[in-house]
Amino acid sequence: MKEKQIRVLMVEPMASPKLVTLQNDLDSLQKAVSIGASYQGLIELVPFEDNVLILCNEEGKLIGLEPNRRFGHDILCGVFYVVAEDDDGELISLTSEQVE
Repeated sequence: MKEKQIRVLMVEPMASPKLVTLQNDLDSLQKAVSIGASYQGLIELVPFEDNVLILCNEEGKLIGLEPNRRFGHDILCGVFYVVAEDDDGELISLTSEQVE
């Protein structure tokens, strides 16, 4: 069953990650990754590790969002979130162990 709200890590440029709660619907998630943008962007889910994903703005670099963190050979731009997924691919809250 899809969680209406999910507990995730919010990672802002030049700041430490913080635990926040997001509404788990497309519109809310698109708004969340669009902080600092002039319009509501598209979300992108990037695999990170087992059942953990990066939720970011697909167009972050193209629209000039602030560089945030290095990820492999790439740089993530703008606010992004660390989220979990279940075996069906639905976004779910991070466990306490995943937060650590």
